[in-house]
Amino acid sequence: MAVTVTRTTITTTTTSSGLGSSTIVGSPRALTQPLGLLRLLQLLSTCVAFSLVASVGAWMGPMGNWSMFTWCFCFSVTLIILIVELGGLQSRFPLSWRNFPITFACYAALFCLSSSIIYPTTYVQFLSHGRTRDHAIAATAFSCIACVAYATEVAWTRARPGEITGYMATVPGLLKVLETFVACIIFAFISSPSLYQHKPALEWCVAVYAICFILAAIAILLNLGDCTNMLPIPFPSFLSGLALLSVILYATALVLWPLYQFDERYGGHSQRARDGGCAVRHLHSVCDWDRRLAVAILTAINLLAYVADLVYSARLVFVKV
Repeated sequence: MAVTVTRTTITTTTTSSGLGSSTIVGSPRALTQPLGLLRLLQLLSTCVAFSLVASVGAWMGPMGNWSMFTWCFCFSVTLIILIVELGGLQSRFPLSWRNFPITFACYAALFCLSSSIIYPTTYVQFLSHGRTRDHAIAATAFSCIACVAYATEVAWTRARPGEITGYMATVPGLLKVLETFVACIIFAFISSPSLYQHKPALEWCVAVYAICFILAAIAILLNLGDCTNMLPIPFPSFLSGLALLSVILYATALVLWPLYQFDERYGGHSQRARDGGCAVRHLHSVCDWDRRLAVAILTAINLLAYVADLVYSARLVFVKV
């Protein structure tokens, strides 16, 4: 789905391919353009990051594995994007080229941001001084560079008034990426069933996270596959309904999760010191109380994202062409 963005309206049109672009594609000149040079920086920084870590084996534990996966994944997809643009293969690419690059860039910026925070705080600080620690610190620095590079691409290629672009380049589309990413981080923190099992209110919160994630992911996939016309209702109506439903569901989770996790009347722990598992610092891991707090904060962040999504959906007028 392509969209024409104005200050107060979005006019939607359906195209068979997403070849419209302000950059030069299908030519080596694509690499000499600002966006091409930026993607080369992304490629280089992620490659250096995982190479530094791999050379000394500094990625033990789930947090180290996450960071290593992030850098390798971002490097691989960025390489694919460069190959497609250099070869002019957009029409053969299975996903909408109007939507895919900016969707990936937004995810990559969030991935690299998370690795730039998680890797040094849960892994690097526990390393003894030496070659391994130096490599890990350097990898963190290159991860930060990659994060800035991907965020810059998002800023450059997002929709602006008067442009014909894909839905994922608009603010609501980028918010969908943020919502699904935050949900994935929540899933990582609640990977231990002991945090919510046998408490219906907390199990409801987990169901809320899953339902909203699935619905937002469907919206993203429909745009990436140019399949928005497959819905039984107009796609704009689906987006508005999705945002409203998610706001209501996340509002309940924002109340129930902290109440049952931190209020002692409901079996929670109001203070971190009362959680025996947090008494000792665990290498490469996060204790249960910290996980509960992180989920509460992430729930609030996602609720704000859905509220912003709902506001944009209510303000924008979608007119089919």
